[in-house]
Amino acid sequence: MKPADALNGRIVACERCPRLRTYCRGIAEAKRRSFAEWDYWGKPVPNLGPTPAGLLVVGLAPAAHGGNRTGRIFTGDRSGDWLYRALHKAGFANQPTSTHIDDGLELTNCVVTAVCHCAPPDNKPLPSEIVNCREWFIGTIDTTKARVFVALGQLAWRAIIDEARRRDWYSGSIPKFSHGAKVELRDGRWLLGSYHPSQRNTFTGTLTEPMFDAVFSEARKLLQMKIARTPNHSRPDIAMIFGIDQRSRIDTHHVSPAGHAER
Repeated sequence: MKPADALNGRIVACERCPRLRTYCRGIAEAKRRSFAEWDYWGKPVPNLGPTPAGLLVVGLAPAAHGGNRTGRIFTGDRSGDWLYRALHKAGFANQPTSTHIDDGLELTNCVVTAVCHCAPPDNKPLPSEIVNCREWFIGTIDTTKARVFVALGQLAWRAIIDEARRRDWYSGSIPKFSHGAKVELRDGRWLLGSYHPSQRNTFTGTLTEPMFDAVFSEARKLLQMKIARTPNHSRPDIAMIFGIDQRSRIDTHHVSPAGHAER
């Protein structure tokens, strides 16, 4: 069995958070009227995508009537509609939709995961629940071996930075999260920030399709670039290399591995 498959098996079998397990099972039993005929998954939701992969997309947690219903991350809810449409446009998915586990969706050079693998009440996992899931996050990074990380929201951003520090990929203060923020990690790795494609963000125009698409377009460019690096991690001017346009909402302000802000 591949390490990633073994990891997913352990994620699905996890019972570490009684509050979350009770909530997910309760949702699976009660169901939403519009999904009354569904056999809800009701368990921790595993990672999606082949390993190793260049891109790791990190969300917060499955939706109660999305991943908790379908058994696949970002599947069966509007956030997933936005995510897989953007991944498809950038060449990381074979189709722009994700409705159920047997719909034919396949990812290419991309893995999708979450900070918390169980749907939490009010979409707010407790700090202790995030800590309980950290072993799975560490294992996901180990098996994916990604070079580019996309954080969907502030909690995902913090989780990636914390793990980057632990692995000595980043030092210094926590870089500010914003949509389009870009942080250079060690050894050719990158972190990109994006607002989460939640209904609150998409309905209000806080996140638009061009803004979201720009993040994954940048991820694609970073994976395609071959930059020779010296032992002291020197680098050319990134804005000049990638021709970043401010209209794309990708921030040219980025942070070096040592944590110093640069322009």
